[in-house]
Amino acid sequence: MQSNKIKRVFLIVLDSFGCGAAPDAAEFGDAETCSTLRSVTESGLFPASNLTHLGIYNIDGVQTGTPDAAPIGAHARLRELSRGKDTTTGHWEMAGIVSSAPMPTYPNGFPPEIIEQLEAAFGRKILCNKPYSGTEVIHDYGQEHEETGALIVYTSADSVLQIAAHEDHVPVEALYEYCRKARIIMQGEHGVGRIIARPFIGSYPNYTRTSRRHDFSLDPTGDTVLDALSRTGYDVIGIGKTSDIFGGRGLTRSLGVNETNADGMRKTTALLAEDFTGLAFINLVDGDMIYGHRRDIPGYARAMQEFDDWLTDFLPAMHADDVLMITADHGCDPGAAGSDHTREYVPLLIYGKQIAPINLGTYPTFAMIGATVADMFGAQLTTKGESFLPRVLK
Repeated sequence: MQSNKIKRVFLIVLDSFGCGAAPDAAEFGDAETCSTLRSVTESGLFPASNLTHLGIYNIDGVQTGTPDAAPIGAHARLRELSRGKDTTTGHWEMAGIVSSAPMPTYPNGFPPEIIEQLEAAFGRKILCNKPYSGTEVIHDYGQEHEETGALIVYTSADSVLQIAAHEDHVPVEALYEYCRKARIIMQGEHGVGRIIARPFIGSYPNYTRTSRRHDFSLDPTGDTVLDALSRTGYDVIGIGKTSDIFGGRGLTRSLGVNETNADGMRKTTALLAEDFTGLAFINLVDGDMIYGHRRDIPGYARAMQEFDDWLTDFLPAMHADDVLMITADHGCDPGAAGSDHTREYVPLLIYGKQIAPINLGTYPTFAMIGATVADMFGAQLTTKGESFLPRVLK
């Protein structure tokens, strides 16, 4: 049974909004100076009045911005324990799963035997088979795809296999079916974290990707807070790509992939008027997908400021038995070299009428989040994280 009077938790993941290099950043090819938060803050386009008041600049070690004299939220810095810096690994860890081995990546493309299996399953040839920017790959291979019917298969520095196809030549549902076939093949040694459908439209050279992207993730390899809550009878509602990341497991309802961050925020606001008991798990991906990888500092800053502006109405509309948790799944410093994610600490801000506004310091794993949410509802979850609920409850 629930051990307190918390009724709803809104867990919002600002995808890739890290707050400073982790101690092992160099092992992941990242500079010791990487910090998504610092790059965004120093752009001058991120006044962040709400996040500042919640305590984002009071977090240990952020080394940017101006701390609030009296923050209203509990605040912490979390280090990733898993061997990765990608969406799946980060979300799984915050939900309770620590991954001791990294998921496979393919800096030289997928091996011939995998390509042969994929082509046999698809009944189509494959183009590209290299790490590539998602916007550049459709520019460079889109015309050949239209002429030949071959599918564009590519990867990145993450553990992903992405399939791009023009919606006029490959209907979106057909593209999803190709991804399902690829998911069956990409298991075990080649079990990439995600198979991603990347539909696009337009005519050469002006192709654009559409919002009908869909991720087909590996099934979680252990128990998660989503499982723990749903089997105990609580609501678990996913917004954005949350359902994709967990293969739908543990969710009692999904509100679908967001067209934009603004769409995800609208859906979250609408949940305030609903009578549910449990967890709303929200992913807002624009900072990572649109701006971080493209190293667009002003764009990233504006996206985060739009979120901060949205908090102006959301915070006072929260109920007395609501809790808001804001965090990230990894970094993607738009001021760093290259285009990859960055291995960073992530911020954690916790706000609610029942939450004491204290500095929680630094914790060794994202799994603290899952352990704490489970504790809020008296659900049983075995994880390497420990609940900090006794520290934050008033």
